[in-house]
Amino acid sequence: MNQALLNHRLLGVTFGPDGATVRVWAPFAQNVVLRRCNRPLDIPLQNDGAYWYTTTAQLQPGDTYKLILNDSFERPDPASLAQPEGVHGPSGAVDTRTFVWTDADWPNFPLDDYLIYELHTGTFSPEGTFAGIENRLDYLVELGINAIEIMPVAQFPGSRNWGYDGVLPFAVQNSYGGAEGLQKLVDACHKRGLAVVLDVVYNHIGPEGNYLEDFGPYFTSKHLTPWGNAINFDDDYSDSVRRYFIENVLMWFRDFHIDALRLDAVHAICDAGETHILREIKQYVDVLMAQTGRQHYLIVELDQNETQFIQPLAVNGYGMDAQWNDEFHHALRVTAGGERNGYYADYDGIHHLAKSYKDAYVYDGTYMPRRARIVGKSTAGHAGRQFVVFSQNHDQIGNRMLGERPSQLVSLEMQKLMAGAVMSSPYLPMLFMGEEWGELNPFLYFVSHSDPNLVEAVRQGRKKEFADFQSDFEAPDPQDERTFERSKLQWGRLTQEPHRTLFRYYQTLLALRKSSSLRHPDRESVAVVVDEVRQTLTLFRQHKKEEGSTSDTSETVVCLMNFSKEGTSLTVPAHEGQWRKLLDSADPQWHGPMVAPVHVAGNAAVVLQPESILIYTNCE
Repeated sequence: MNQALLNHRLLGVTFGPDGATVRVWAPFAQNVVLRRCNRPLDIPLQNDGAYWYTTTAQLQPGDTYKLILNDSFERPDPASLAQPEGVHGPSGAVDTRTFVWTDADWPNFPLDDYLIYELHTGTFSPEGTFAGIENRLDYLVELGINAIEIMPVAQFPGSRNWGYDGVLPFAVQNSYGGAEGLQKLVDACHKRGLAVVLDVVYNHIGPEGNYLEDFGPYFTSKHLTPWGNAINFDDDYSDSVRRYFIENVLMWFRDFHIDALRLDAVHAICDAGETHILREIKQYVDVLMAQTGRQHYLIVELDQNETQFIQPLAVNGYGMDAQWNDEFHHALRVTAGGERNGYYADYDGIHHLAKSYKDAYVYDGTYMPRRARIVGKSTAGHAGRQFVVFSQNHDQIGNRMLGERPSQLVSLEMQKLMAGAVMSSPYLPMLFMGEEWGELNPFLYFVSHSDPNLVEAVRQGRKKEFADFQSDFEAPDPQDERTFERSKLQWGRLTQEPHRTLFRYYQTLLALRKSSSLRHPDRESVAVVVDEVRQTLTLFRQHKKEEGSTSDTSETVVCLMNFSKEGTSLTVPAHEGQWRKLLDSADPQWHGPMVAPVHVAGNAAVVLQPESILIYTNCE
């Protein structure tokens, strides 16, 4: 392990007592020159094996510069922290040490307690910036979440992009507010008791402005991904590529005080080496945490149902703390009446939803028709906190041709039921921005590329992607600025009905999640009863009192869900006392049709309204 990586960033431009230190990996270069642009000056770099370096007082914070390779190629710094003129322009010299942090006492939360709110910087606020997010942090606290997850901010082409086309992983998008803007936002979040999760992409680099190959073998033809040659984690020269991404992880945690990273599509990270790159990242993060005393988490997106990713290092796993569980979403959406084509065809609805409540994965060593093979492994022994669940996210909305949210596809009653289904799960719940008031604007896929050929390729790729879904419709043009503008949240809806009431309902759900047995993502206590004919599901959650508690009893919460359009009655479990109601989505205060009794005796029948959820507890 390279201990120097843990203390400060080594790649790119860093600042210290002797001025700026520059370090660039370019193993095949004959010479490398740093060209200062705003105050023209060329500064030759010295060769140190595969790296080129210098220390100079002639480069100051705020200066712009480019790197000249072999007197021919003028390129941005691969480890640039700023691109004030975009992906093709000069890099900006940034001293991250100058920011004055006020979060020394920030503890971070145990992962069990995370209530996550995913947002896209460009569309969350009218400003489309980090400052725009900061202006609405009090709103998020009022809602009741305690962690925001920011979609990728690595520099991408233009000013409109989901972020997964980033080409400079260290540079913070200039149109969002740059490095200092992100530091300011994180500090403000911590001041208000909000953790910050940052989405990062280590499985590919975007197409426009991707100059990494000019510096060295960052990619390898040894593996092929949906984006072309894989990032070189296991071929010749891969040690320096691995170091590049390890430094990136450590930078976000150490220099930007990010609490957790969400690693995009790790199943597309190709590494057949002795130590998988994710395992090595985890090893470095563990040492960093031991040195700083700060807690950080690594959350992955994964669609292979492969538990090795979330197994501890001690049992030869990769040590990731948690993963997104798309299968819960797919089963829930089909149960709620969603389409059954494309990847939804593998999910039968309420039976699979019940399985996901119990086992997280629907396919856990069973045959998946769409892939025509056995998929997944058992999640036995894995805690509920290792799975993040949701009824919507940027992918599941934006990867629809028309970007429709559930608010455009299902009734208000079903929206409330789906929210309750997520919040009552034994996993970590996540909302997608605007969900809490039933935002009606779509969340579409948008880009702002400058290459006409690339723009057309993106358009055609989107059309092909939706061949199995909505082929009768024309896909919105990702390049058209109106596509981006249509995807922005409409904050004015919060003053209108039923959006204002739905917001209060979400507040109530989040408060309930924090104050009852639902708070504890304990999979071991879960029981599920399903009636496929009536489309009802009864979920039992239980939490035993802590040792030393004045009571040795446990709290049981029973969640009664009716996914049909017909009312029905369900019998609550036997109980010596009475069950007390915690939540009733059909209550008229939530624009529902009828209120259920506050107290119900054990073994009594209770009427469950269409598309509704009732939650009772045995604790008075």
